[in-house]
Amino acid sequence: MTELSDSSRQFDAFDLKILAIVAQDGRIAVTDLAQRVGLSRTPCQQRLHRLIASGVIQGFRAVIDPRALGMDHVAYTEVKLSDTREAALQEFNRAVRGIDEVEECHMIASSFDYLLKVRTANIARFRAVLGEKISRLPHVTSTSTFVVMEAVKDSARMPLQKG
Repeated sequence: MTELSDSSRQFDAFDLKILAIVAQDGRIAVTDLAQRVGLSRTPCQQRLHRLIASGVIQGFRAVIDPRALGMDHVAYTEVKLSDTREAALQEFNRAVRGIDEVEECHMIASSFDYLLKVRTANIARFRAVLGEKISRLPHVTSTSTFVVMEAVKDSARMPLQKG
């Protein structure tokens, strides 16, 4: 069995196979999943339901190509705050969740406080989001942006990795 580092949950080889398969194909029929995993339908379905109920599988969704919707521009923005006490961090966190263009927001241990992944239609729209939304977030003192020229490897499309 394999233990996740951040939890006391244990997973056997069947659980790990189920997770790897549904990470690639969340619409797979339970009978097909069971066959690929090497279990009969009922035990496979019970394991799948347990993984869902326990929160290991957090949901199923369609992966949409943002370029097909005209959302070609990606930028990463470093954000420095004037105050990093807990109340200020929580205030920033709440506010940044309200910006649709921010796909990801990570608190960073570095010379800046947060790293944002921002997706927009183009550089002009990004400039507006930066000036009108991101720069006005609580406690923001400065930002620095890196524009993506090409996505060479995108983790959203990567299979589940062990270890």
